Amino acid sequence: MADRPPLPPFTRETAAQKVQAAEDAWNTREPERVAGAYSEDSVWRNRDQFVTGRDEIVKFLSQKWERELDYALRKNLWAFDGNRIAVRFQYESHDAAGQWWRSYGNELWEFDDHGYMRRREASINDVAIDESDRRIFGSRPEEERGVEFPLQ
Repeated sequence: MADRPPLPPFTRETAAQKVQAAEDAWNTREPERVAGAYSEDSVWRNRDQFVTGRDEIVKFLSQKWERELDYALRKNLWAFDGNRIAVRFQYESHDAAGQWWRSYGNELWEFDDHGYMRRREASINDVAIDESDRRIFGSRPEEERGVEFPLQ
């Protein structure tokens, strides 16, 4: 198996790189690309759903982005230790009826020795917003990388 740097144990710099790489990948809305960052047997809890392995991750993400249209995400490093990273995130999307949502969440990540995420636990809450209240548009511009995204 090829390594997927940066590798644990993480420093503040390498943990931040892992978080930004995850944000960049998720903002592509390409399930296969995103799934490539996870170990073959990766285990997820996402809200009330449990997912195991890359094939299930691809299926989960494909269904997610069929529902969550124009999805755009911001992640921020919260904490790290050894092979674990904690992340806070916000994303915005709209449903097929045109209702916009801002979703707030926390993720706990655990990585294997090769830099693949083997465990992901996500707790997420959704808030209905007006389209005029949107703050997240596409991928993060270069000048905003490493900048904490405001809570509200």
